[in-house]
Amino acid sequence: MSDNHNLLAEQRRALILDEVRRRGGARVNELTRKLNVSDMTVRRDLDALARQGVVEKVHGGAVPVPETEARTHEPGFEAKSALAPGAKEDIARVAAAMAAPGSAVALSGGTTTYAVARHLLEVPDMTVVTNSVRVADVFHAAKAGTATVVLTGGVRTPSDALVGPVADQTIGTLRFDLLFLGVHGVSVDAGLSTPNLAEAETNRRLIRSARRVVVVADHTKWGTVALGSFARLDEVDTLVTDGGAPDAVRAEMAEHLPGLVVAGGNGSTDER
Repeated sequence: MSDNHNLLAEQRRALILDEVRRRGGARVNELTRKLNVSDMTVRRDLDALARQGVVEKVHGGAVPVPETEARTHEPGFEAKSALAPGAKEDIARVAAAMAAPGSAVALSGGTTTYAVARHLLEVPDMTVVTNSVRVADVFHAAKAGTATVVLTGGVRTPSDALVGPVADQTIGTLRFDLLFLGVHGVSVDAGLSTPNLAEAETNRRLIRSARRVVVVADHTKWGTVALGSFARLDEVDTLVTDGGAPDAVRAEMAEHLPGLVVAGGNGSTDER
């Protein structure tokens, strides 16, 4: 693990998460020595990772979240919005540039797709299909004529996505050029997954209706497995992520995904 005390917070937390998962736990004093930062900095990082639901704080350190809890817990939209906002903004900026004027674009529910939606306001003459109340609000709040928005309908989840038979039936009648898909977890074995089984089915319908699938997910989603698996990695055209993952994790991503784009904090990209 790096001893560079100038690491960005999100990079440092990625290293901490990797250490906790790899060793089955880590103590605060061990992390402070390896990262060359203060106890207070490590404790703040562990607090942030605990809010994200990927570690559980214990006396003197942290352990990985039990697998059963990680598979079924679905945080609400507001809770997820506070997690890795810088990474989501980097991802959104790069992903939105993939949308062409005049195209039909779909966005699933999620805080990263919500960030993508704000950048898509600059793309003219789009038709937007979404099952996200929050995403639809972005376009409705913008000036008239920015985009034609189709909101699927359905049952609302804690993350403000509309899912279930009504959403599935609507999506099944549509075809779009590009899908921006948010996920709870990405892994080699389970592919893309979510804790909500109805949302998993709705996401399957979105993928079937899309000519091109772009997954937008920050580095903490890699290796996370939720209850409902809904797509293999080879069904994804491109994963857009941030630069916070350790090199070994990034190499694993590139090995198993058809396309990987890493968005940098300065707006740069690294395509693999």
